[in-house]
Amino acid sequence: MRLSDIVSKLGLENVNRKLDEDMDIHHGYCCDLLSNVLSATPPNSIWMTIQSHQNIIGVATMADISVIIVCEGFDVPGDVIDKADEENIMIFKSQENAFQLSGKLYELGVR
Repeated sequence: MRLSDIVSKLGLENVNRKLDEDMDIHHGYCCDLLSNVLSATPPNSIWMTIQSHQNIIGVATMADISVIIVCEGFDVPGDVIDKADEENIMIFKSQENAFQLSGKLYELGVR
């Protein structure tokens, strides 16, 4: 599924300035334990988390994760946004919790 469709259908807020609307997303992962994210997330996935500190960018870079959704409306600090831009990682924000968001992504075909 195209990222632009996911963003539109889920009402995600674009946090940083990077957006590759043509990107195809096939997988998602929901976890706040960074070591699990590193070991279990398929490349080019959407990662849902409530974490919003610098380490999420390092983990996303090492795990080849293209998109992070920060759930439950948590704010993302400016230094994290700058690092995400530097590493070409897209960050979105949702007011929904990760469970709700995961179900909606699954219904859209993201596995």
